[in-house]
Amino acid sequence: MNILVTGAEGFIGKNLVSHLSLMEGMAISTISRGDSKDILKKRVLEADFIYHLAGVNRPENDDEFEKINFDLTASVIDILRVAKKKTPLLITSSTQAERNNLYGKSKRAAEISAFDWYSESGAPVYIYRLPGIFGKWCRPNYNSVVATFCYNIANGLPIEISDSSYIVTLAYIDDVVDEFTALLAENNIEHSNIQYIHRTFDISLGDLSDRLYAIHAARSDLIIPDLSDILYKFLYATYTSYLATDNFSYKLAKSQDERGYLTEFIKSHQFGQVFISKTKPGIARGNHWHKTKIEKFFVISGEAEITFRNKVNSQDVIRYKVSGEDMRVVDIPVGYVHAIKNIGDEDLITIFWANEILDRNNPDTYYEEVEKP
Repeated sequence: MNILVTGAEGFIGKNLVSHLSLMEGMAISTISRGDSKDILKKRVLEADFIYHLAGVNRPENDDEFEKINFDLTASVIDILRVAKKKTPLLITSSTQAERNNLYGKSKRAAEISAFDWYSESGAPVYIYRLPGIFGKWCRPNYNSVVATFCYNIANGLPIEISDSSYIVTLAYIDDVVDEFTALLAENNIEHSNIQYIHRTFDISLGDLSDRLYAIHAARSDLIIPDLSDILYKFLYATYTSYLATDNFSYKLAKSQDERGYLTEFIKSHQFGQVFISKTKPGIARGNHWHKTKIEKFFVISGEAEITFRNKVNSQDVIRYKVSGEDMRVVDIPVGYVHAIKNIGDEDLITIFWANEILDRNNPDTYYEEVEKP
């Protein structure tokens, strides 16, 4: 299938073309600023489906609103009209089309020309009025509050909010692209109504900034937000795309003593925390028990013996020998006194998981030797 994308160098265009390139049987051509009318005509006539994404919302002069937002749309339709081609056509508009400003008027004029083409030809026409779209590759400090907040926060720059209670409606770029590409399988359906992205998010600017600052803080407090919240997941993914190229990595604190070291890696109020330890030969860690806290131990290098004793029902010691060669996880049942000892000749590296973040005021950790003297 031959696909034409206008505005392919824009935010939505880049994501759409990248997605289309992963699909089998797609031949993608593009139109960008500076391409001649002959190139436009050739590619429009060759296309089996046209994504008309080209547009401008902050031009250098007001004439560009009509020239790019309306005239280019009219040109694409005129080419189809003269050739009597009913190529499916998707046009991106904006919720601003309902407003009486130059940008909104130009978008509304483009919509009307598409409606007229549908009425005249019956060709499939999809007109999407888009809310604020966010995601990777969006230009910051231009027209997207999410891109601007992400970029500035990720790079230690201030953000400005005049009204923290102001509600914005957002849609994630992958949702937009998924809806657009799904039309390729049903392009014989006639459409004449305004289309809207099915999944959108309404959020105040204050809540948006709070969420992004929480994501930013995860490098220091190690607390990952609740990513079962789909908006949080999309915002986190978007935020990472604005990290400076020399700032992908960050250091973790290391608690070190004669036994080795312990480093917290990641925390969450939903899944608990993960930490990593290095333990020198002959050294044991633990010798405590928990009332309710759940743990798992995973030795990734070295050899260890993990010992258990039921706190109340038995004096027998249960022993598990594990090594980094086995890739074996050991559950730590509550009510069992437990310890892990390096029984090898090399340093022992262990990943520990606990189901809750350590509360130093109520740690649910009670010292007791597994093997009493």
